Amino acid sequence: MRFTIKEKFFSLGQNFAIRDEKGNVAYKVEGKLLSIKDRLTVKDASGATVARIEQKLLALVKSYRIIKDGSAIATIKKRPFTILRDRFIIDVPGPDDMIVTGALLDHDYTIARGRATVATVSKKWVSLTDTYGIEIADGEDPLLPLAAAIVIDLVIHERSGNDD
Repeated sequence: MRFTIKEKFFSLGQNFAIRDEKGNVAYKVEGKLLSIKDRLTVKDASGATVARIEQKLLALVKSYRIIKDGSAIATIKKRPFTILRDRFIIDVPGPDDMIVTGALLDHDYTIARGRATVATVSKKWVSLTDTYGIEIADGEDPLLPLAAAIVIDLVIHERSGNDD
């Protein structure tokens, strides 16, 4: 499954449109303006809330929880002390944690569970500079890799001092 993620620049807060490979809006991500911590709501094409992304305030490293149906389905955090490459870990309940590695500033990275690729994120196959693509492996629920890509975008833009 292929999706494109584009941040909406002329909006109040942090807002993203996620489109499927046919160009239809699959999800909308809406952020809160002037919030102490990042809080985003993920809505499906019909406008129903399917998940929330919330920054954890009291954490040693930047950390976000993905909440679906009232329960945390994952915690995404940047690994401290990595050399040469940025790394994020997607901690899910049970043994299926995922690792994010690659050139995060360039939106060119992989999300993997063990040796299996869950998703790849790249600007290479998308022509617009402020849009990036994510290809999700067959059989994977797209919600978690899409939410992870949004979190990584937030962390990377904050660190680079970019407010777009």
